[in-house]
Amino acid sequence: MLSRTVVRTKTSSTVSPNIIKKTTFGSRMFAIHPPPQNQQLPTFAHQRSLPKLPVPPLRVSLDRYLTSLEPILAQNEEQGGEKADVAMAKRKELAAEFEKGIGKIVQERLIDLDSCSPNNWLNDNFWIKKAYHEWRAPLPINSNWWLLFHDDTTIPQEIRDSIPQEGSFSDWQIRRAAWLVGRFTDFKDKLDRQEIHPDSSRTGPFCMHQYTRLFNICRVPIVGCDRVTEPVSPKSPAARSVLIIIKDWLYSLEVYEANGSFIGVKEVEHKLWDIVRDVESREQKGETPVPVNILTADERDTWARNREYLMALSPENRSVMKMIEGSLFALCLDAHTLAPRPSSQSPHLTKPNIDAQVLNCAAGGPTGANRWFDKALTVCVENNGRAGMMGEHSPCDALIPSIIVDYAIAEHIKPEAFDSAAGKWSLDTEDSVNKKQWQRLDWVLDDTVRKECESASQRAKALIADSDPSQLWFAEYGADWIKTYAKLSPDAYIQMALQLAWYKDQGSMTATYETASTRLFAHGRTDVIRTLSTDSRSFVKSMADPSSSRSVRLGLLQKAVASHNLYTRDASTGKGADRHLMGLKWLLRDGETSPFFEDPLYSKSAEWKLSTSGLSAGTRFFGTGFGTVWPDGYGINYLAGPKLIKFGIESKGSCEKTSTHAFKTRVVESLQEMGALFDAEGATKAKL
Repeated sequence: MLSRTVVRTKTSSTVSPNIIKKTTFGSRMFAIHPPPQNQQLPTFAHQRSLPKLPVPPLRVSLDRYLTSLEPILAQNEEQGGEKADVAMAKRKELAAEFEKGIGKIVQERLIDLDSCSPNNWLNDNFWIKKAYHEWRAPLPINSNWWLLFHDDTTIPQEIRDSIPQEGSFSDWQIRRAAWLVGRFTDFKDKLDRQEIHPDSSRTGPFCMHQYTRLFNICRVPIVGCDRVTEPVSPKSPAARSVLIIIKDWLYSLEVYEANGSFIGVKEVEHKLWDIVRDVESREQKGETPVPVNILTADERDTWARNREYLMALSPENRSVMKMIEGSLFALCLDAHTLAPRPSSQSPHLTKPNIDAQVLNCAAGGPTGANRWFDKALTVCVENNGRAGMMGEHSPCDALIPSIIVDYAIAEHIKPEAFDSAAGKWSLDTEDSVNKKQWQRLDWVLDDTVRKECESASQRAKALIADSDPSQLWFAEYGADWIKTYAKLSPDAYIQMALQLAWYKDQGSMTATYETASTRLFAHGRTDVIRTLSTDSRSFVKSMADPSSSRSVRLGLLQKAVASHNLYTRDASTGKGADRHLMGLKWLLRDGETSPFFEDPLYSKSAEWKLSTSGLSAGTRFFGTGFGTVWPDGYGINYLAGPKLIKFGIESKGSCEKTSTHAFKTRVVESLQEMGALFDAEGATKAKL
């Protein structure tokens, strides 16, 4: 299945494995490499000068692909299959035939397509469609990413530790929600004014286009292939509004005046309480919402057909949908705080409170309720003030919203921004009477829609129940120790640990995906770093060999890290093979075939049973994550902090071959064993 090979591109690592650095200079915004005080540039200063994503030479991509097959063929021979050299000779012959035949033709087609593409041959013509929009699986867990915010320490500790009564809303919940609305809109305002310095690395400036693909947009289900809306006119009420979801009721809250000025966090807090009271009033009258939003959690063609039916049912439904899809982002006020998930795991392996937060951010809790999964950004706030975010993945890679979140939660709630202690507000103020600024978004429904919602709800519950996401916090050492004492790239080091963990877990190696960012190029998204290599396999095998010495293991680790760093550099600078070869395959016309692409090993080498990505240091995040692409694999996102490495790991409970708990154990074992390869002094200092 095509989507299995390309869909999971969850987060974007930077070109180099260095931890992302951010800072502020007064009103100036942070960047990956902050500018000197007097060299602030407009956000999109480099856009027109960025190079286009290159079309690599065909021979170079074929050689890179063939090299990536070496560990797979070696393992196959080891397991009793065909001899590796014989199998490789066959693949080289297929590659040579492809290069001299149809491959030469489709390479020229790709070059022509590139010359006709305004920004990027891949993104302009294929990527979003093939990687995301043609994939018909439900968005929750499968495609959407999630991110857990640190606590806001302005909220009293006893409130943050509490689990308020289910069905209720709290003073601090509403205050934090209002504060977050203010912070997110402040970022957007700076973006609109181009006050965000362009992201960059030592290699050069990065494309900033993805920053424009977060606010005021939404995925739209269409049978066969979805689309993403374009941002609505700034003059539209939807463009000035936040979608509010409370107990599956939908509201629109205008947070900007018609002149473009933000109404202020104090006023947002007033209006949120106003909406909460409206919900409570409806409940007192015996009203219950039909959770139309649960349809967004369904299989995409099913949701597309239900959406078409919903739009045809009444013109009012179209008006509601325009407000939803055109809104700035979604804010979900949850009338619960999920309790710590029961666990028999060791305390060093499990954070029950964090795992509860994962479930809420990833899927809206066990039911999938109170979410609109198609929105590019969704902020979720539980009733003890705990918060996080999830997002629809097709518009941009998760690194970009993580940068926005880092800004949003960098400043905790400032009580002086509000006019009294947190609490329910009197709604009889002159401003509240004259400026309601919110409206109900109510549907016109019939029994058909109600039945579809019931069915979709059951399917969502089953999907979520099968997902086993959990966080692992490894605190014995972090990126600082890896760089200072091991003198290795933290990202490549962690990738080797994951290779070893998989081998411990499964007894064999597997094709592994790591994201490489191609933002050095206009509208660049990602390419693949194939972590499984001859060198990574040799390192893993040495760790499993009792007769292998420490010095041999250490040397093989260093060699594997060096190889991985080289692959990372090449994939990030337009020399990756996966996107190139896939582009050539997409350009085959009806009736055209190639034994090169039909070779089972071509698909097998891209079965990403281990789908991975590093995000950032993540010092302001409790964790992050995404779902596994393959039902018998793992989805792993990690945050390599100076002293702490946080892993978000997801697998399927229905698979007997995998276990999130077991894999966490293997990751810890692998990191401990790798740390022991270095001198005692370094290990001691790491623990200090």
